[in-house]
Amino acid sequence: MDKELLKKRAGEKAAEWIEDGMLVGLGTGSTVYYFIEKLIHLCKEGLNITVVSSSIRSFEQAQKGGIPTANMNTVTQIDITIDGADEIDCQKRMIKGGGGALLREKILANSSKEMVVIVDESKVVEKLGKRALPVEILPFGYSATIEKIQVLGFRGEMRTTNEGKFYITDNGNYIYDILFQELRESPEEDHDRLIHVPGVLETGFFFNLAGRVLIGESSGNLKQLDK
Repeated sequence: MDKELLKKRAGEKAAEWIEDGMLVGLGTGSTVYYFIEKLIHLCKEGLNITVVSSSIRSFEQAQKGGIPTANMNTVTQIDITIDGADEIDCQKRMIKGGGGALLREKILANSSKEMVVIVDESKVVEKLGKRALPVEILPFGYSATIEKIQVLGFRGEMRTTNEGKFYITDNGNYIYDILFQELRESPEEDHDRLIHVPGVLETGFFFNLAGRVLIGESSGNLKQLDK
């Protein structure tokens, strides 16, 4: 089955789990796009919810579709957050941030009663590390920060736009994408080493956050992993 159709089916299925009165966290990415589109349709049919978003892109999509939005700065707990992943393993450890919103996504996930992850089967891996690990870093002294990251043995590249300029996150920061030479045996240790580098704000490793996982399979089936 076409990958975009798999994403659409997973996104629309996740929307069925949203209930009246919920405060919903919106992740970022191509699969979440379909989830938001389905939410827009359900809200027009009478679903009463409020959403907060991990990115300007998702916020604008929801707002344009007429979904009531809240300022995340006024929120302390979210009922449910729906988000995607670049990679997810059998322990539900993830690499996220391909869309550039990893820091905000992690804040939403940590503020939620449950984080539901929706992916197509190509994102399911035995070990993390085939895809790049996004690391959000401060612009101030970024060269020194990258030097310290490289001293730890990690190599990568600054994320850039199509125009060749540094990619700027919604938080006004840069992203350094680490390219691993081998799959990661201990991603928790990698995260711990990186997060202690001054200038590193967050890594794209997500641990102990995913609840239910919805996987769109090439057969057309939707596979659900429970909490």
